[in-house]
Amino acid sequence: MKPDTQATPEHSPLAQRFQALAQQQGSHIALHFRQDKALWTCDFAKFWRRVERVTAHLQSDWQIQAGDRVAWLGLNHELQLVALVACARIGAVFMPLNYRLAVAELQQVLADATPALLVHDSLHHPVAPSLNGPGLRRTHQDALINAPAPRGLSLPAVTGDAPVLLVYTSGTTGQPKGALHTQNNLLANARASQAAHEFVPSDQVLSTLPLFHVGGLCIQTLPALLAGVTVILHARFDAQAWLEEIESSRPSLSLLVPATLRAVIDHPHWPLARLSSLRGLMTGSSTIPAAYLQAFHDRGIPVGQIYGTTETGPVSIVLPFDQAVARMGSTGWPQAEAQLALRNEQGQSVAVGQTGEVCVRAPNVMRGYWQADGRGGVGLQDTGRDGVGLQDGWFATGDLGQQAPDGCVTIVGRSKDMIISGGENIYPAEIENLLVTLPGVLECAVVGMPDARWGEVPVAVIVRSADAPGQALTPEGVMQHLQNRIARFKLPRRVVWLHNLPKSALGKVQKPTLQAQLQALLSTGTTPCPSP
Repeated sequence: MKPDTQATPEHSPLAQRFQALAQQQGSHIALHFRQDKALWTCDFAKFWRRVERVTAHLQSDWQIQAGDRVAWLGLNHELQLVALVACARIGAVFMPLNYRLAVAELQQVLADATPALLVHDSLHHPVAPSLNGPGLRRTHQDALINAPAPRGLSLPAVTGDAPVLLVYTSGTTGQPKGALHTQNNLLANARASQAAHEFVPSDQVLSTLPLFHVGGLCIQTLPALLAGVTVILHARFDAQAWLEEIESSRPSLSLLVPATLRAVIDHPHWPLARLSSLRGLMTGSSTIPAAYLQAFHDRGIPVGQIYGTTETGPVSIVLPFDQAVARMGSTGWPQAEAQLALRNEQGQSVAVGQTGEVCVRAPNVMRGYWQADGRGGVGLQDTGRDGVGLQDGWFATGDLGQQAPDGCVTIVGRSKDMIISGGENIYPAEIENLLVTLPGVLECAVVGMPDARWGEVPVAVIVRSADAPGQALTPEGVMQHLQNRIARFKLPRRVVWLHNLPKSALGKVQKPTLQAQLQALLSTGTTPCPSP
């Protein structure tokens, strides 16, 4: 089968790698994609032909040009990966959307990024028409590939510094922020991942986490493909499907976060599952309960860890498989191309064994936050200075860590009050901003509390006003107010009434103190403060 486009020089370094794979190992399987029990397979030659066809459709049908954003709303799909590489060839920016967000939240992201095109799957077809933006066009993902594409289209000159991936994470102020990554960022991150996993040609990587996160996309999936390794991609995570795939396809690697680790361990088939094909399992995103790690270690499967953030690519600190058992509970060592600093509140490096904020500088750290400086457009590649969110190339993660004499890092907490629940980042300010708009709420705070299944969950603490609206407030009313305004995973799991919130002399809510109060109340079974 001939490509849809005539031979055109490849400028994009990301695309050059996939073109080389198609030429060097074209018959090697790139993807097994499983959706609703159906299995679709393509080798690296076919993958590249699909990239060429999608590139041509983006250019001819939708007039996508360098710098344009292409948003993607849908479950995991092989075309997501194809479209990412096609955008790289054009110099466009691929923008995967978190389909778990409420419509209002998605609209906020679109308003900030102003994509030229929204690509969606059938599941999200009813939602797509309600999402708007200046000049925004929409299409079903199948339209990118089903029809023959024009030939002879030219490609722009694209360098490694060209932005190619825009991933949104909620800001600590409750506003979404888009971390902008270049092609060189993705390639550097792939190198770090490839070193962490020590990929070999016979590896198969089972990928089930959502590709709208850098965790699902950039810890294993994209780096494995760039290494010429086969990826088994599921549309979404399901514990039974994960266990069945391990037994039927015998993959050697996979990635799970705490919530999905727990789901697998709790599944009835877990004790009898044949897991011997796995040479290692990676995890990350938050502190991992030791019991989860031990459950896999007892089955002879080392669980390594990848630490990082959306902004750092994310591969920053790695606990390799050969150290996973001996250093269980540790986060690992900085990847080879990363510089790491643990700094105090004055920005000074702390001594070995002391606690400091984890700061990272590496070639896979983002270019900067999209439009956060108000200049608009991509622009960041031409400023000659750091993008917003960086200082002299360093990104301050907000996480607190300690470093042992041998360089091994352990994450001990967070300086910011972000909550990580089931692998999802939740920023309390986002929920608090909505709670204060509810009549009867005098003051409020949202904090994370430990949870056996999700790691931690948000709990809303509310001081009610003494008037009629305050007295009429109920937990059900609070939840109804939040429904459809934020994603379900962000909804507080409990509403607690207090007469007042602990505050500093400057009037700032002291959340650690509040968490301690709640822990005491909940652990003793004491009923929190009744209605006023």
